[in-house]
Amino acid sequence: MLKYFDPHIHMISRTTDDYQNMAAAGITGVIEPAARQGQAYSSVGSFIDYFDTLLGWERSRASVFGIHHFCTIGLNPTEANDLSVANEVLEALPRYLVKDGVVAVGAIGYKDITPEEDRFLAAQLELAKQFNLPVLVHTPHRDKIGGTKRTLAVIREVGIAEHLVIIDHLNELNLQLVLDSDCWRGHSIYPNTRMSEQRMVALLQEYGTEKMVVNSAADWGISDPLKVPKTGQAMLAAGFSETQVEQVLFHNPVDFFAQSGQLDKQLVSTPLPIDQRRQWQGDSVLRGQETVVK
Repeated sequence: MLKYFDPHIHMISRTTDDYQNMAAAGITGVIEPAARQGQAYSSVGSFIDYFDTLLGWERSRASVFGIHHFCTIGLNPTEANDLSVANEVLEALPRYLVKDGVVAVGAIGYKDITPEEDRFLAAQLELAKQFNLPVLVHTPHRDKIGGTKRTLAVIREVGIAEHLVIIDHLNELNLQLVLDSDCWRGHSIYPNTRMSEQRMVALLQEYGTEKMVVNSAADWGISDPLKVPKTGQAMLAAGFSETQVEQVLFHNPVDFFAQSGQLDKQLVSTPLPIDQRRQWQGDSVLRGQETVVK
């Protein structure tokens, strides 16, 4: 079976069925970026609880189904505009960036390209420099070209090494801008609103596989946690070799985030052994079901 790795998926909003189906499809590991959870948080304590959940319960839940779970920690662009919490969250980030399982600062970037978003993007790029971590940068849904140009400008103003940055949610409009840099290129295969498998294949045919990364960005919306292996099937159907499929859909994302020192490529090449006896702080995914150990 081909190996896959989904480097951007919000498992906190997915069911255990998704974990089982992902493992069966060959996904050995995931990265869950800190992101807005559908509504504004009322205090910095809400962010702290969320970060702790990503690092604790969700990582444990993934392991029960054989999947390696990592996360990125950061202040997302929407909430960068909420100054009632944003400054306090920024102050809290350093103690999270040194925790086990944190493989990057993110997701950060732009939503509406406001002065606040500008300031917090630069501040978090500085943190990434300080902690020698990779960065996951979100490009906006609107004004994608303008947002990508401004993102690249701030990256260069801060002076972080471009090979430590992945710019996400790229498409036919803004990919060329990133190809002209040393940043990695992220693409979300998300129904209706972002990329499709066929469009992704076309980009790979035109621009090659170097530093090209694919994710599902699956969340609480109309999304599909199997979009990475489905893209693999589309690549095979278009004539790509199995080696090329694994290069784009496993090796590239793992190589990028392994720059954190928190992700061992050899380790994530093999699924975790399934042991549903595992608990997190006394809590279990089981609700009276028979325990599975493999």
